[in-house]
Amino acid sequence: MTSLIQQTILLPKVSKKSSLLPLFSHKVAAGFPSPADDYIEVRLSLDEHLIPNKESTFFVRAKGNSMAGAGIFDGDLLVVDKSLTPSSGDIVIAVVDGDLTVKRLIKRGDKVILKPENPSFKDIEFKDGQELQVWGVVTSTVKKFV
Repeated sequence: MTSLIQQTILLPKVSKKSSLLPLFSHKVAAGFPSPADDYIEVRLSLDEHLIPNKESTFFVRAKGNSMAGAGIFDGDLLVVDKSLTPSSGDIVIAVVDGDLTVKRLIKRGDKVILKPENPSFKDIEFKDGQELQVWGVVTSTVKKFV
């Protein structure tokens, strides 16, 4: 059973005006607390940081947990660039039997596999004559915690 992506594709709103938010040079400790700096290193635009190719980027929400091992969970917003050439090891949005899915693309010689990152799901192996359509490469995810 494969985890499907919702069929809604959200295209990014291209705006000449982007929000520049502060990026602090001090890193936040994920272990033991550390005193924080008040120094702002630069202003960061999330558009520029997450979407280098605006014309070829779209968003789609993940459905299911077949990619949990890669940090992609149900409801996560995936940033997908359709201008990138998919390579072995990339996480891609692919069409399998008419449905969209998100999986890791594995190429081994002549074999092509879409691999889930959850042991509860099976690999999707393509046989001779089967066509794989890749819609784009997942470049990042956007998560909300609240």
